[in-house]
Amino acid sequence: ETLEKSGYLLKMGSQVKAWKRRWFVLRNGEILYYKSPSDVIRKPQGQIELNSSCCIIRGEGAQTFQLVTEKKTFYLTADSPNILEEWIRVLQNILKVQASSPIAVETKAKPTVRGWLTKVKHGHSKLVWCSLVGKVFYYFRNQEDKLPLGLLQMREASVQEVDRSCDSDEDYEAGDRGFLSSHCTLVVQPKDQSPTYLLIGTKQEKDAWLYHLTVAAGSSATLKVGTEYEQLIGKLMDVEGDPESVLWKSEALSFFKEGLRSPLTTLPSEALQTEALKLFKSCQLFINVLVESPSVDYHTSLAQNALQVCLTHPELQNEMYCQLMKQTNHRTPHNYSLTQCWQLLSLCVALFLPQQHFLWYLKQYLQHNADTRTEVGKYAVYCQRSLERTLQKGEREAKPSRLEIVSILLRNPYHHSLPFSIPVHFMNNTYQVVGFDGSTTVEEFLNTLNQRIGMRKPQLTGFALFTDDPSGKDLEHCLQPSSKICDVISKWEQALKELHPGKNEGTRIVRLTYKNRLRFRSQVKGETERERLLLVYQVNDEVQQGLFPVNKELALEVAALIAQVEHGDFERSGVSSPTGSPQSKSQLILLQALERFYPKHYKQECNTEQLRDLTERLASKWSMLRGCSASECVRIYLTVARKWPLFGAKLFNAK
Repeated sequence: ETLEKSGYLLKMGSQVKAWKRRWFVLRNGEILYYKSPSDVIRKPQGQIELNSSCCIIRGEGAQTFQLVTEKKTFYLTADSPNILEEWIRVLQNILKVQASSPIAVETKAKPTVRGWLTKVKHGHSKLVWCSLVGKVFYYFRNQEDKLPLGLLQMREASVQEVDRSCDSDEDYEAGDRGFLSSHCTLVVQPKDQSPTYLLIGTKQEKDAWLYHLTVAAGSSATLKVGTEYEQLIGKLMDVEGDPESVLWKSEALSFFKEGLRSPLTTLPSEALQTEALKLFKSCQLFINVLVESPSVDYHTSLAQNALQVCLTHPELQNEMYCQLMKQTNHRTPHNYSLTQCWQLLSLCVALFLPQQHFLWYLKQYLQHNADTRTEVGKYAVYCQRSLERTLQKGEREAKPSRLEIVSILLRNPYHHSLPFSIPVHFMNNTYQVVGFDGSTTVEEFLNTLNQRIGMRKPQLTGFALFTDDPSGKDLEHCLQPSSKICDVISKWEQALKELHPGKNEGTRIVRLTYKNRLRFRSQVKGETERERLLLVYQVNDEVQQGLFPVNKELALEVAALIAQVEHGDFERSGVSSPTGSPQSKSQLILLQALERFYPKHYKQECNTEQLRDLTERLASKWSMLRGCSASECVRIYLTVARKWPLFGAKLFNAK
């Protein structure tokens, strides 16, 4: 089970074909090699990354082997056949772990329970960071490590609490007794392996580990571990969630007016047990006060605070679900409290999911309640859809935004496959409203947008989605394709709150802009009409700010082109009289065009006389374009702009 090793091996040089003796260190899924053990504090001479595509081939002699990686083959020789076998065994263990489990164990799947425990085996004790993911118990040197020191397969393992009152030494392996006398201790024995002892600091932690390890081993039903609620879920699993079972109606699983006296799930500390009861009170406040449009901010902040607690303490996520399912099970129908409890459940499902058999129970529970004819049944159907999306797209990072909560509270999300929507702004002062759900990523959101407005994928157009900065500064943030739109909105809202507490509550929302970020010369051929139009307005924005090099003559010509795109043919109306009567309509349009399309720094240099002359010159250039279509003007504009060798570079004002 060990996944680490160090020692001398002979390595065949890659340039000079000669054997060189090197000190090899295998740790954290990679091999580093040095001249000698004393060099390990220095930079290694080389590194071999191990992954599931590597393989080990035994050599001709009894002491040589080849390690084949994606990039090259390493020829290695051990000092003796025994040492060779040790290296091969450890390397095979690692490759097996990597093939059977996601290598970054912590990042891919959420641990059911984790923490520091002392592991004792054959009289050796070691403090390790432990993590139960699915049915595998991993232990690491520290929290940051990606590759475990080892693992125990929990499926059909035996898990028992060590009774400290027993006097005989027969129950312990030689040398283990001394360690076990002063702690809460569990003994875990995987199928066909010797036992491992886990020493645990507090009773609460021991209860949590005992419960979750027992469930992973598949023997919770026989061992009576966990709370009454957890045991009932185990019994429901035994009858495969039979909808006719009387267990659904049992008191422990159903709505109870009196409130909670103790948590419904096994939690690893007293502090979390207290937090679970506080969570229940917050949910009660949310559920028992009627939601009304004018006072929706009261419910928004209650929901945000309760869900933030669950994100900060993932151990409470199972508890939150159990509380909400209990509060909705067999409660009087046609009652606003019941609806609001389902609304809170709808917010949870898009954020995070419960673990293992709690997830099984949630799926059964939603199936049990799904019914498109009733208001509550529709929420259950929405939760089913949302649950599948969260399983597919992964959990969220931030609590829900005001926009998300208000949407769920004020209309039943069942009726909309995309229950939320937000405008996306373009550089030509237009916008498009786009719908999304709690799991929509920026990539999915942009696919919808591109289909609507007739554009190709961002990989071809180089367009990207940007947000403004909550501080109001002239900054923009480019969004990564894998980010979730709901997280983007929520984090922006949170930053705004921290910058201006109490102000702009619910009035300001993130501004999304879709514009070009990278210009690919090779992709110009397939450009769509809309892409070219937006690109012209973006280049014009740079021209106007003096960030695109045009002389005064060219500046007027491109201003005339974009004026023709925006307004069509230039029509002269009655000339203003010298008595200072109001300016004619055409005069206003010309001044507007100069304001929007002509470089600021050139315009600021002009006196009144020069400005009048400039307006006249723009009018004559614009008139020459009469009859020219918008798409023709766009084509000419881009042909001119692309003549600049640095077209597509981003210029900044330097001081």
